[in-house]
Order: sequence, then C-alpha cells, then structure tokens
Amino acid sequence: MSETTHDGTVALTKPVSPDEGLTAAELAAKYGLSVSGARPSLVEYVRQLWGRRHFIIAFSQAKLTAQYSQAKLGQLWQVATPLLNAAVYFFIFGLLLGARRGIPHEVYVPFLVTGVFVFTFTQSSVLAGVRAISGNLGLVRALHFPRASLPVSFALQQLQQLLFSMIVLVIVMIAFGSYPGLSWLLVLPALALQFVFNTGLALIFARAGSKTPDLAQLMPFVMRTWMYASGVMFSIPAMLAGKDVPGWLADVLQWNPAAIYMDLVRFALIDDYGSSYLPPHVWAFALGWAVLSGVVGFVYFWKAEERYGRG
Repeated sequence: MSETTHDGTVALTKPVSPDEGLTAAELAAKYGLSVSGARPSLVEYVRQLWGRRHFIIAFSQAKLTAQYSQAKLGQLWQVATPLLNAAVYFFIFGLLLGARRGIPHEVYVPFLVTGVFVFTFTQSSVLAGVRAISGNLGLVRALHFPRASLPVSFALQQLQQLLFSMIVLVIVMIAFGSYPGLSWLLVLPALALQFVFNTGLALIFARAGSKTPDLAQLMPFVMRTWMYASGVMFSIPAMLAGKDVPGWLADVLQWNPAAIYMDLVRFALIDDYGSSYLPPHVWAFALGWAVLSGVVGFVYFWKAEERYGRG
C-alpha cells in the first residue's frame, strides 16, 4: 500500500493484517482449529464411542479367539478353566473345610459352580481393564479413537466368554435337578446389570493402570481377597449365623456387589435357592451398583482422555 505525504512524496506502508495482534489461542479459535488429541465434551465422547461400536465388537471377538489360539484344546479352556477352579474349591472348601454349611447337599455343586463362573466374569473384566491402555500403547499412539473403546471391548470379551460357560452351567443345573423355568429369564437382567458394573470397574482401573503399570501385579491379590469375602464358596448368611459379628460388617458382606450378582443368578437358576438366601432390596442394590460404577467409571476415564499414551 502507499500514501502521499504532506510534501508530495509517495511513501510505502505495510498493510495491516486483520489477524495482527491476536494470540495463538485466539487465532486457533478464529479458524476453528483445536489441539490434537484434545478431550471432547462428554456428549461428543459418547457419540464417538457409539460410532466405534463395530470396532469394539470386532476387537472383543478377535481377542477372545486369540486368547487360547496357542493351546491344543483351544476355546474349550474358556469353560475348562472355571470348571477346574470349581473342582478345586469343592475339594478344599466343600469337603475339607465344610463351607457348604446351610446349603443342601444336592444344591452345593450348582451353588459353587455358579459362584465361580459369575465372579470370574467380574474378576477377568477388572484384570483385563487394568492392562487395557498400558498393554495396547502401540494401538493408542498410532490411531485416533475414543480410548474407552478398549476397556469396554475387554469387558464385552469377558461377557462373551461367560455366555460360552453358561452352556456348561445349564448342564450342571439339569444334572443336579434344576430344570429350565421362567425364573431362568432373570439371568438376563442380572448379567446385564453385572456387565454395566464390570465395564465401570474396567474403565476405572484402565485409567489407574495407565499411570501405574505395577497395579497389574497387585490386582490379582485384591481380587482373590474380594472373592473370599463374597460368598463364592459358602453362603454368607449361613456363615454369619450364630457368630458375634457387627451388624455393619454383615451388611457390607451381603451387599457387596459381587455377592449381589452371584445371588441373583443363583436365585434364577437353582430351584432350592430361595429368596431367604437373598438380602433385602437385592434388585435395587444390583441396579444401584451398576449405575454407580458405570457412570463414575465412564466420567473418571473420560476426564483423562487426552493423557492416554503420552509420556
């Protein structure tokens, strides 16, 4: 640009840019630029996650297929492993330690097998969630996708594995005199609530495990302690009967979420496992645990979305 001065000479002037004086942040906002890997809003994050639903399903199925690909028995280990665990627990707790007190003899094996299968669902979801980010850093750093896809897919993988195990569980039920009935339909809402609960835990521990990889070494001990306190091998009310146990401790043991979901599945499948074995308001607690874990886990994981795979 040029302008004429008072003495008649022509002087060149530098054009003024409309962006002059703006900060980098103001320039980015003006032209619609955003930080690479920035955390989206919660609503947008849910939308992105739903958009990756096909990836989540395919990834969980691939992981399930590859899990036992090197074993000669292959996918049979999906049901053989919990069955072998149940056999060991039956020998030690059922026969040697008398943990079947308060449970009819013909009911104890279905009771035990159901508890092992259902608790393994939660245990495996948590252990897989701990490694969901730290064990897939190559994928996290190479591709852009909502990171919650990984822990959700691992929880879905464990649900699929449980559904395979349910075939064996049905055989065990029939073998011990519990035949299919309308009550068996209660398994569906019970497992659906447990899946939401497990997914929330997987999200929580996925974030924790991404910052503290050593957590993966600690969690098996935590889960084993939780299993022993959840009534997998024994009936909590029968074990507490006649003992001087504080009321709050009895409530904690019976309302612990792992025990709640096991009791609901047992109540649905086992004919002689009546409502007297269930704590009061059991369905309300099952729903409450699922909502609490699912919402808190999802928001907690989303809060650190932009930090996964960095550092």
